[in-house]
Amino acid sequence: MRFYAQCDVPLDFISIFRALTQAEVRYVLVGGLAVILHGVDRVTADIDLTLDLAPDQAKAAIETLLESGLKPQLPIAAVDFADPAKRASWHQRRNMQVFSFWDPTQARPTVDLFIENPIPFEELWQQSVVIKYDDLPIRIASIGHLIRLKEIAGRPRDTADIAALRELLTPP
Repeated sequence: MRFYAQCDVPLDFISIFRALTQAEVRYVLVGGLAVILHGVDRVTADIDLTLDLAPDQAKAAIETLLESGLKPQLPIAAVDFADPAKRASWHQRRNMQVFSFWDPTQARPTVDLFIENPIPFEELWQQSVVIKYDDLPIRIASIGHLIRLKEIAGRPRDTADIAALRELLTPP
């Protein structure tokens, strides 16, 4: 799966999912890429993930992203993401919604990890959809959950996604 940046350089999304899957990290893809994988024609430049925020799972996710060469966007120790108290502090004091990683080589997109899951992770996980790409399972949020997440975000750009996702739920 290749997507292109503004300068026609392919972005490698799959290596990120492969690394997380090999590390047995429990994630659910949300955001624009999940909308695209459900069949909506739109553009995105990042990967938005909700994680099982249990400390061991959060730590595994962070270690996996760091080992794959991604760097935290903010000058914060990435391992602190695994600490629920630090995530809560970031959310309350900085109004931080996501912890972002970027690729210094620009070969892969930014990865945004939700600091808090707007919908309980177990609910997202149980109702998620698994698609296969070259035998690699990619777990994406259900259409209903994507609509809820877009409504919670409440940004103007989410309105079009909500309408397109609702169309997918409407029988022809």
